[in-house]
Amino acid sequence: MEFFEVIRHRRSVRAYQPTAVEAEKVRQILACAMAAPSAGNLQAYAIVVVTDAKTRRALARAALDQMFIAEAPVVLVFFQDPGRSAVKYGRRGAELYSLQDATIACAYAQLAATALGLASCWVGAFDEETVNRLLKAPPGLRPVALLAVGYPAEVPYPTGRRPFEEVVRWETF
Repeated sequence: MEFFEVIRHRRSVRAYQPTAVEAEKVRQILACAMAAPSAGNLQAYAIVVVTDAKTRRALARAALDQMFIAEAPVVLVFFQDPGRSAVKYGRRGAELYSLQDATIACAYAQLAATALGLASCWVGAFDEETVNRLLKAPPGLRPVALLAVGYPAEVPYPTGRRPFEEVVRWETF
């Protein structure tokens, strides 16, 4: 898909076919996530790929019972790694840059999934401690996004967006 077409077609999908996602497509998505820009090129994040049905169900429960997460054959869990960023950038790196690194990697993964004909849904509402426990996250990592990925069982209509003029302000100095 051409880039602007990918942007126009990306939707938050909450219904998935039971079809497995090909390993090569998952690798392509992960490669795109890892190509995302990051502060100091530190890539202060970790990604856990979850395909086990039992673990996906547990993640769905940890995400306020958003059970569509369990339907998706793949869930990518993005963790920020504050310590990795703090080494170079101190407190701001730990608190902000690592969070930005993880979230932009997730955004790239989401767009890559769309380009490959897959659907996704970014989930930010979940119990962090439960996710850490389920995925045996090393100390210091913080989960910041779950990305459900699979073949869509629905095609949502585009959602409205705020008017350009309300969001963007042109300033000349």
